[in-house]
Amino acid sequence: MINIIGRRYYFFALSLLIIIPGLIIIAMGKVPLSIDFTGGTLLEVKFENGNLPEPAEVIAIYKGLGIENVLVQTTGEGSLVARSSFMDEQSMTSVLDNLEEKFASPVIRLRSETVGPTIGQEVAVRAGIAVALAAIAVVIYTSFAFRGVQHAFRYGVCAVIAMIHDVLIVISLAAIGGLLWNWQIDALFLTALLTVIGFSVQDKIVVFDRIRENSNIFRRLDFETLVNHSIIQTLQRSINTQLMTVEFMLLALALFGGVTLREFATILLVGLFSGTYSSIFIASPILVVWEKREWRNWFRPRGSQAAA
Repeated sequence: MINIIGRRYYFFALSLLIIIPGLIIIAMGKVPLSIDFTGGTLLEVKFENGNLPEPAEVIAIYKGLGIENVLVQTTGEGSLVARSSFMDEQSMTSVLDNLEEKFASPVIRLRSETVGPTIGQEVAVRAGIAVALAAIAVVIYTSFAFRGVQHAFRYGVCAVIAMIHDVLIVISLAAIGGLLWNWQIDALFLTALLTVIGFSVQDKIVVFDRIRENSNIFRRLDFETLVNHSIIQTLQRSINTQLMTVEFMLLALALFGGVTLREFATILLVGLFSGTYSSIFIASPILVVWEKREWRNWFRPRGSQAAA
């Protein structure tokens, strides 16, 4: 039988290897927030001759007009999307005129949107409150549903800890993407994050429920062996369900979808994979660590651990 629980600290280390670099990037203030959170103007245009300029050339036009914090992306539909600090109608007209003059082609304005920073902040705060209430509800539900086993409260807490792990993986990915590929944290990122949270909790409850069932069947097994056996029983279901229903579709969207959806699809792809990974390699191992109170020996010399 595969000894997943016996290698639990390797899995913990792998997660930290992904999470810590992202948190360092965030601490350095390197994660760019989109206009959904900072406020600003989005302008999408299309050139009649069908040619798209390089983003750097468009940024130079913006900066020449005194407009800062510009991010320019091309889309799969032959248009160009520019996000910048606030612009009034006169500034947008100046940008369009300069684009027509610079690239010798009439410019079609497809859309223009101006967003205030309070909207994104309000949505983020409400999403945070919703996640906190959901975490409390998960702990209460699992404590009631698992009341027939010892320490039922721990199952809900471990599910929430693993959910936080998935959130940190997604945030770390966004931070690394912002540093390497100019990704921005926007409303779509928040949507992907909330979706990951929902899938994450669902999968962990399935694994924990198998542990609950087996605890009534295999009473003589020690807890670590019981948990490992339960994980193996749900392993095929967890992997197959996630791959067949979601991951392949998201991978296709990330590879062949439009530029505007690629970041969203990639974050969702990695986040849902992390949810499945944490259900198998993080949530249940944390439950074993808690049951065996292993933290008491973490900082002891090896000789002291062996004596204990």
